[in-house]
Amino acid sequence: MKKMVPGPSKVVTGIPPSGIRAFFDLVLGMKDVISLGVGEPDFVTPWSIRESAIYSLEQGYTSYTSNWGMKELRKAISRFLIGRHGVDYDYENAVLITVGASEATDLVLRAILNPGDEVIIPDPCFVSYGPLRFWREGSPCSFRLRLRRGSKCLRPRSGKP
Repeated sequence: MKKMVPGPSKVVTGIPPSGIRAFFDLVLGMKDVISLGVGEPDFVTPWSIRESAIYSLEQGYTSYTSNWGMKELRKAISRFLIGRHGVDYDYENAVLITVGASEATDLVLRAILNPGDEVIIPDPCFVSYGPLRFWREGSPCSFRLRLRRGSKCLRPRSGKP
């Protein structure tokens, strides 16, 4: 008897496919085409960066870090922000390292949205912004970037939980 494996949840199957991934699959392997579809550059990572990565491995930086990220990196980012922008964020509790902007955006939405909260999404936008609202149970409201003051999209909260 064949064991049945449950399929993905309704939430997952309700998310529309990513247009950027379809484009990436279309141009994958095409000659003389530079695809920036998934944020990858069209050049090999520079040697200085690869060398630093190798050095870090040789120094034993191969373990998980704190969920906040490496303390040394958070300190450096905090110092950078003070020097470059004049803003002072405490590296101990106000700087968090993520693997990318999509993860950071998802974490922010997890932290601030309640079910039914309105999520205003500009159009056009980065393709992953729309699907993120599904994971956070937000109520989407899209607008073309020609939005003007008084738009119907900018309405008072409904008060729904």
